[in-house]
Amino acid sequence: MAVSPTQVTQRDVAEAIRRDILDGELVAGQRLVEAELSESLGASRGAVRGALIDLTHEGLVERIANRGARVRVVSIEEAVEIIEVRAAVEALCAAKAAEKITDEEIAELRRLGEEMSAAVASGDVGTYSKLNTRLDERFVAISGQQVAAETLARLQGRSVRHQYRLAYRPGRSQVSLPQHLAIIEALARRDPAAADTAVREHLASVLEAVREVARER
Repeated sequence: MAVSPTQVTQRDVAEAIRRDILDGELVAGQRLVEAELSESLGASRGAVRGALIDLTHEGLVERIANRGARVRVVSIEEAVEIIEVRAAVEALCAAKAAEKITDEEIAELRRLGEEMSAAVASGDVGTYSKLNTRLDERFVAISGQQVAAETLARLQGRSVRHQYRLAYRPGRSQVSLPQHLAIIEALARRDPAAADTAVREHLASVLEAVREVARER
C-alpha cells in the first residue's frame, strides 16, 4: 500500500485498499483492522473508518457485527450475475472503442496481444492475468465511456477472487488467449459489431467456466 503519509485523505485510503483487493493482495474474508491500516497507510483512524464505509457501499467490504470489517465474500451466484452485467457493458465499450481507436492505439493493443501470447507460451499465468486486465482497461478507456468504466471498476473488485481462481485453472489461458486476440483484431479492424461479439463470446466462456467450478464444488 504505497501512499504518502503526508495528508493522507479518506479517498487515498479507499483507493489503496481498493487496489490491494483488485491485485489480490487482500483476499476475500480477510479482516481489515482499522488500527493496522492506519499505521501502514499513515492515515488517521477517521480516514480509515470513512474509507471502509465507502468501500462497503461499493460492495468490496462488509462489516460483521462485533467483528469489524473484512473483504467481502462474493458467492458463485453473485459472480455469475456480475459476469452477465460485464458482458453487456464491456461489449458496449468494445463497440465504441472500435469506432474511436487510433493507429497508435491499434499498435499498442497488438503489442499487448504479443505479450499475452508470450506469457501463455512460457506458462507465466500471473503475467498473463495482469495483461488481460490491462487489455480490458485499455479498450474501455479508448471507448470514452466514463460511466461504464466506473461501473466495471466496481464489478471487477467484487469478482476478483473468482477471476484469480479461473486464471490458475489448468488449460484456461489456452482457451482465453484466442478470445482476447479476437477482441484485439476486431478493434484493429475498427469493426464495432465484431468487437461486441468477441467480448460477449469471451465472457460467455468465462461464465461457463465459473459454472463448471461451481458444479465441481
